Amino acid sequence: MKNFISIIFVLVILITSCTENSKAKNFGGETTINLPKGQKLVNVTWKETNMWYLTKPMMPSDSVETYTFHEESSFGVWEGTVRLVETR
Repeated sequence: MKNFISIIFVLVILITSCTENSKAKNFGGETTINLPKGQKLVNVTWKETNMWYLTKPMMPSDSVETYTFHEESSFGVWEGTVRLVETR
């Protein structure tokens, strides 16, 4: 019983110490990232547990968009969703 409580304690610490991005990537769930005002999304990628996104200045003719990245895992377990939201 003592080992079980220790394992639960370690899992709780690991899960609560993760960022929202890494939780969505590693354990499923959803997170929303609001891009800096006036920035247009060009590309997004993961490097280990960090999300990197490339932006450029928004042109007057650009429209504001929301991008949704959804992971589909092989077994449908721990699928994550990340939304990137542009603002003017």
